[in-house]
Amino acid sequence: MTQLSTPAYAEPPTRARFDPRYWMCAWVEMLERLAYYTLRPISTIYIAQATDPGGLRLPQSDRGTIIFWWAIVASVLPIFTGGLADRYGYKRSLAIALFINTAGYVLMAMLHSRLGFFAGVLVLATGTAFFKPALQGTMAHTLTKATSSLGWGIFYFIVNIGSFIGHMVSPLLLGDEISRTAGQYRMLFLGCAACTVVNLVSLIRFPSIPSGASTMEGPHIVLWRTLVNVFEPRLLTWLLIMSCFWLMMFQLWDLQPNFIEDWTGSSGVARYLPFRSWVETGADGVLRVKQQILLSTNAFLIILLVVPISWIVRRMRSLSALLLGMIGVTAGLVLAGMTMNGWALLAGIALFSVGEMLTGPKTSEYLGLIAPADRKGLYLGYANIPMGLGQALGGPLTSFLYGRWGEKANLSLKYLLQHTPWGAGRNWDGSVASLEQATGVTRSDAFAKLQSVLGKSGHDVTRLLWETYHPQYYVWLPLAGIGVFAAIALAIFGRMARRWNDMNA
Repeated sequence: MTQLSTPAYAEPPTRARFDPRYWMCAWVEMLERLAYYTLRPISTIYIAQATDPGGLRLPQSDRGTIIFWWAIVASVLPIFTGGLADRYGYKRSLAIALFINTAGYVLMAMLHSRLGFFAGVLVLATGTAFFKPALQGTMAHTLTKATSSLGWGIFYFIVNIGSFIGHMVSPLLLGDEISRTAGQYRMLFLGCAACTVVNLVSLIRFPSIPSGASTMEGPHIVLWRTLVNVFEPRLLTWLLIMSCFWLMMFQLWDLQPNFIEDWTGSSGVARYLPFRSWVETGADGVLRVKQQILLSTNAFLIILLVVPISWIVRRMRSLSALLLGMIGVTAGLVLAGMTMNGWALLAGIALFSVGEMLTGPKTSEYLGLIAPADRKGLYLGYANIPMGLGQALGGPLTSFLYGRWGEKANLSLKYLLQHTPWGAGRNWDGSVASLEQATGVTRSDAFAKLQSVLGKSGHDVTRLLWETYHPQYYVWLPLAGIGVFAAIALAIFGRMARRWNDMNA
């Protein structure tokens, strides 16, 4: 196969709108996302869901810590690995990344503990940091300015096929929450590792596309140039604005799974689903749709609509499309989080998904367009900074908000102390950390104990806690405020960028 020797945005080859190497990039990315999104929707459940017998059942503060370091490693390292991919080759970087990813999934499978999962997460995040800039750098070199918008849209479509399949795999492997075992989680993690090994074999046919960067520079020079570039004031401003946006956006996967399992009633949706593996009986004894299936609506809608939406906005400025996407994501996340109704949740996820179809592809397109020809991997490595920084800050923030004002287990303990005879005469200092000690009840048993004390059904107790403590306001309104701030800041940046030819894309 001949190597790419034309500039990154030359005219497309005759008889083919997209370079054949573009499709190989999409295949490798799809397999990587399939493994990742088999894990991702259940990761916060595995870490912190109090009623999951197969999970770790750690406090929400531990969820925040793990998510923080997961995101920090995955976002800080690409600042360096993007430049290394340009310098030492995209294909070599991808091979290293997939070896590391496999090791991360195996660690999670073998070590059923806080430390074991944490170690696996850090290894996986390291592999992701090598994978993304190398894969996307290759992609950027296969696209022209004429094919960039539609090309990134099709790429996002194929990626979400992997994501959607991953969402479907985990319910099959894990079964119902109330009967789940650690062994089922182990099989899921090993399945992710097996998928990554298949992807590693796929690299045999992966193209070796030269980046155009100097091959004579040492790693210290690459790192220095990387740091100098990222602190360019206008680029840094854009990265910080997008970090605020991604902080909010990532909560669909980092917080919403726990929120759905605690609060969302989806029995009405469950009646219309064709497969038993898609539904389960929750801790409140009511039939519901598994949270992975509800969240898979996001990937399903992207599969259906991202290509036509990318075609519609192909001539729109990237910054203008990003602004529209921010508004849609913010509105969708608020709608999904402010309700106990499964249908309203799905409507919110649909609105969120339309916004994501603009922000996801357009983020990569924007950086690909403003990047110098010999620094595509470097600039697309920068794309991970706002995603990772936003997720890293969002993990501790939402673990604090949710642990104190949103988690059903903690609110059950609080209600026992504040509103039942069980709490009479018990000393409590008002902190979440002392709830178990003050009540003598564990988080895992809290909801069942409250049902017993009140003599009410699980459904009625859930409604009582919702109406007493209003968890939706304390959790989702602060996130909505961050989204509104990011949208206003991007609108101002977009107007100013019209004066800068190198940033006006």
